[in-house]
Amino acid sequence: MNPQANREHRLIEETVIEDVACTLCGCVCDDLRVTVRNNRILHAQGACELAEPWLLAQNTQTPPTAQLEGRPADWDAAIGRAAQILRESKSPLIYGLSRSSTAGQRAAVRLADRLGAIIDTTASRCHAPSIMALQQVGESTCSLGEAKNRCDLVVFWGSNPVKSHPRHLERYSADPQGMFLAQGRRDRRLIVVDTRETETTPLADRFVKVAPGGDFEAIWALRSVVNGLTLECSAGGVSSADLNQLAQELMSCRSGIVFFELGLTRHGAPHANVEALLRLVTDLNRHTRFYARRMRIPGDVAGADSVLCWTTGFPFSVNLARGYPRYNPGEYSANEVLERGEADACLLVGSEGVPALSEAAQAMLRRIPTIILDYPTETCSFTPTVSFATAVYGVHQTGTAYRMDETPIPLRAVLTCELPSDADVLSALECQLAR
Repeated sequence: MNPQANREHRLIEETVIEDVACTLCGCVCDDLRVTVRNNRILHAQGACELAEPWLLAQNTQTPPTAQLEGRPADWDAAIGRAAQILRESKSPLIYGLSRSSTAGQRAAVRLADRLGAIIDTTASRCHAPSIMALQQVGESTCSLGEAKNRCDLVVFWGSNPVKSHPRHLERYSADPQGMFLAQGRRDRRLIVVDTRETETTPLADRFVKVAPGGDFEAIWALRSVVNGLTLECSAGGVSSADLNQLAQELMSCRSGIVFFELGLTRHGAPHANVEALLRLVTDLNRHTRFYARRMRIPGDVAGADSVLCWTTGFPFSVNLARGYPRYNPGEYSANEVLERGEADACLLVGSEGVPALSEAAQAMLRRIPTIILDYPTETCSFTPTVSFATAVYGVHQTGTAYRMDETPIPLRAVLTCELPSDADVLSALECQLAR
């Protein structure tokens, strides 16, 4: 067979890659079986309804590696222009990082340190209240593996995993057989607590409906019962009988866990709601073994928090302008910094967090020089000053992503791509600034 025929044979040959990790959500499922042909993913066995179309869309678009004002540009010219923007900025902002990998997140922190920039993650518009609450009262928590193997009672409070994390029930919380739960779902009791019925509700053994804004009151009523008091009135829109029954179920399990999501922070004082739930879990540990775990949504936002913590000491909203890290959510959060017009340039490491910003913050992004590093399949709502298309970690690049329980998961490369990683772009910018 001649060389040309050999090449054509390799192009049509299918390759099956086992144990592929998906970074679309915080579950980071690492058991996918991917079939690749002609540098495209044909099948992704084990992928959920959110991940499968995303994986199959990889390598369907070939944007320019670099663009200036929306037009294709030479790499050196784009790096030079981006470095000029950052060099001339007196108050730069670096935001995003939730779809990056450890290498890219570390490179972003190094660049922020050199610039004296504010660096923030998408957590500031997501689980910031939860992070602030656990900083105040601590967190009795565990890995998803321990939940799978030990927890015979699972509570989803303000969380709808069927929509947000489609394989969570299958892999970690409801269906899997565990070390001490050999019969899987039959050995577990599933409770949903929410302000409305969700797609997860029909799968639960019990649904407890809380009035909008009633989470804090309901949780403190549960704390009263758990601590030995008698509850004779309703709280948070839940009857005293239902609250007493729920408290007894929480205390009588062998091991339990409450997974909570943004539904818990929609009303009232968000951090106070989470703080109350974490205190309830602490109280329950006087009666049984009980855990709490946040349901993180973006693929590696937990990794962004972790990398910022072990490089600056703080998980998000960090100001490095004085040469040392300062932490103050709100004052140094990207949304508020943009709303107040305090940033004169912005570097977005991934644009997936832009829609979560307020209208005023997004309007400011359109007025100041912006640099975006993004995946080929992502689109931004405005045209940045400089943009770089970057390879996808876990598809084109190896790396590490942190699962929602802060467990690091190695990422494999299943497709080839000539695009640089975000770490490559950030390192090139740092080298350019060092000249």
